[in-house]
Amino acid sequence: MKLKSKLTSLSSEQKSTCLAIVLSITLGLLAWQLSNSPLQTFLFLCAYLIAGGKVLISAFRHLTQGKLFDENFLMTLATLGAIILGEYPEAIAVMVFFSIGEVIEDIATDHSKRSINQLLSEQPVLVHWLKDGNQQDVTPEEVAIGSVIQILPGEKIPLDGTVISGESTLNKAALTGESLPESVQTGDHILSGSLNGQGLLTVRTSKTFENSTMTQILKLMTDSAQQKAPTEKFISKFAAYYTPIIASIALLLALIPPIFLGGDWSTWFERSLVFLVISCPCALVLSVPLAYVAGLTAAARHKIIIKGGNYLDALNQVKTMAFDKTGTLTKGTFKVTAVNPGPNFTAQTVLAIAAACERYSTHPIAQSIVAADKGTHNPYQARSVTELAGVGLTAVVDEHTVQIGNQSVLTKLKHPANLPKLRTGTHVFVIIDQHYAGQIIVADTLKTDAKASVQALRKTGIDRTILLTGDNEKTAKAIGDQLKLDQVESKLLPADKAAYIRHLQEQAKPQEQIGFIGDGINDAPVLLTADVGIAMGALGSDAALEAADMIITDDQLHHLAPVMLTAQKTRRIVIENISLALIVKGVVLLLGALGLANMWEAVFADVGITLIAVLNAMRLLKK
Repeated sequence: MKLKSKLTSLSSEQKSTCLAIVLSITLGLLAWQLSNSPLQTFLFLCAYLIAGGKVLISAFRHLTQGKLFDENFLMTLATLGAIILGEYPEAIAVMVFFSIGEVIEDIATDHSKRSINQLLSEQPVLVHWLKDGNQQDVTPEEVAIGSVIQILPGEKIPLDGTVISGESTLNKAALTGESLPESVQTGDHILSGSLNGQGLLTVRTSKTFENSTMTQILKLMTDSAQQKAPTEKFISKFAAYYTPIIASIALLLALIPPIFLGGDWSTWFERSLVFLVISCPCALVLSVPLAYVAGLTAAARHKIIIKGGNYLDALNQVKTMAFDKTGTLTKGTFKVTAVNPGPNFTAQTVLAIAAACERYSTHPIAQSIVAADKGTHNPYQARSVTELAGVGLTAVVDEHTVQIGNQSVLTKLKHPANLPKLRTGTHVFVIIDQHYAGQIIVADTLKTDAKASVQALRKTGIDRTILLTGDNEKTAKAIGDQLKLDQVESKLLPADKAAYIRHLQEQAKPQEQIGFIGDGINDAPVLLTADVGIAMGALGSDAALEAADMIITDDQLHHLAPVMLTAQKTRRIVIENISLALIVKGVVLLLGALGLANMWEAVFADVGITLIAVLNAMRLLKK
C-alpha cells in the first residue's frame, strides 16, 4: 500500500520518466540475449533513445540557443561516441542512470515543496461576500479592502480582517503550529489561513487576497528556493567554465596521442569518450541546490521561513546574536508582579481601588491592573475619573480622593512615605486623600522558552549574546541577568539599534556576521541592517516580511537553535558532496586517460556519484 501511495503521488512527467526507464531496461536486457544481428542493434538503439530522449532533445535545444557546454551536451557526445564504438549497453546505462538520478532529484524537490505547503491549509476557493444586503460567493481575488464577508463554521479564513459580529474559536495550526483553539469575538483581528470553529463570523476585510497573510507566506516560501547560496552560485559558475575545459581536454586526448605519439585512433577516441562521461558535473549541479532546498524545508518544519539558501548559509557565520526585548525575549504583555501596601492598607484593598479607577482606561498598564483584579468581588466604584497626561489619573472612590500614577503623584503626599526597595518593572503609586496607600509593580514577563533558547543558541556556536532595548537600564539589566546575556544596551531607539548593529559589523572578524532577532515592526530598520535579520511575530506585518531574512511564524524562539544546526548540517552535506564528486572524478579521470577505466567505471563516476550525492542531500529531509 505504501508503494502504491508513493507511485500515485508522482507527477505525470515523473511517471512517464519511470516508464521510459523500465521500458529501456527491458529492451536492453532483451537485446542482450540476442546474438549480433540487426534486431539486436535496433533494440539497443530503441532502448537508448527511450532512456536518453530528453537529454538528446535538451542538448539540441541548447545548441540552437548557443548554450553548447552543459551536462546534456557532454552526455550526448559521450554516449553517441560509445554507440559509434559499438558499446550500446554502456551508452544505455549512462542514460538510464542519469534519468534515475533526475527522477530522484525531482521527487526529493517535490517532497520538499509538499512539506512546506503542508504547513498551511489550502487556500479557500470561494468567499461569502455580503454586498448590498445580499450574499455572493466570489473568489478571494475579487474582494476589496473594507468589504464585509461571512465565514461559516468549519471554513478557512480567506482574508485578513476584523470581526464585526459573532464569536467563535480559531485553529491557527496552519500558521503558528499551535493547535490550541483561540477565542475571537467582535473587534478581534483575524488572519487568513486560520480554521474557523463552530461560530458564524462576520468580518470586515483589512487586506486584499494578494496581500493577505497566507498568500504572502506562500509567496515567501515559493520565492525562497530562488535565492541562491554563495556555494550554489559558485557551482553554477564552476560548471560554466568546467564544461568547455573538459571538452577541450577530451578533444586533445583523442588527437594528440595518435598524431604525435603514434597511438591507436580507436583506443584514444574511446578514452576521450570515457573521459567525457566521467567529467559530467551532474553530482555538483544536481545535489548542491537540492541540499539547500532540503535545508529550507527542514527549517520550515521548525516554523521558520527562510527567504533563500543564501540566508541559510549565512547562519553558519553568525557568531554574535542581538535580541530585541519586547515580543522577542518577553511576552510583550504587562502583568502585575507585586502589590506593596502602605501602612493601614492591605494588598487586596490597594489593588481593588486601583482596578476600580483604571477600569475606564485603555492603557496597557491600566488593563493589566484590571486583569489582576478580575474574578474578585470588588466592592468599589469610581466616579469623576480624570486623566492626568504623563502622570496618571484622579478619581473619587467612596467619597475619598484617589490619585494613581507614576512617581510624580508622590508630590501630593501630606507626609513623605518610606517606600520599600523598588523592584524591577513599572511602578504605579496609589495615593488616597493625600496619604500613601501602596504601589503596584507591573512588568513584562519573560517568555517561558527564552532562557533555554538562549542557552541552546550558545551550544550551536553563538559566542556573544546582546540585548538591544528601548527600556530603562534597570529593567534591561534585570532581563540580561536572568538570561545570562553577555551585554545589555538600553534606552535605544530603532535608529540607535541599527547604528549599534553597524558598530558590531565594523568590529566583527572577517567572514563573521551579525544576527538580530526583533518583533519585525518597530525594528524593521535593524532587521535590514543586520547581516541576518530574524523577525518574531511577523504574521500580518508587511514591514517584517519585507525587512527580515527569516521569519519565526509562531513567536517561539526555541525553534532557532535547531535551524542553526540545520544550517550547519546543510553546509556539511554540501561540502561532502563536492569533495566526494571531485575526489572520485579526479581519480577516475586519471584512470580513464591512462586507459585503466572503461565506460562502466565512467558511469559509476558520473551517475553513481550523482545518485549518492542526491541521496546524501535528502538526509536533511529526515525528521
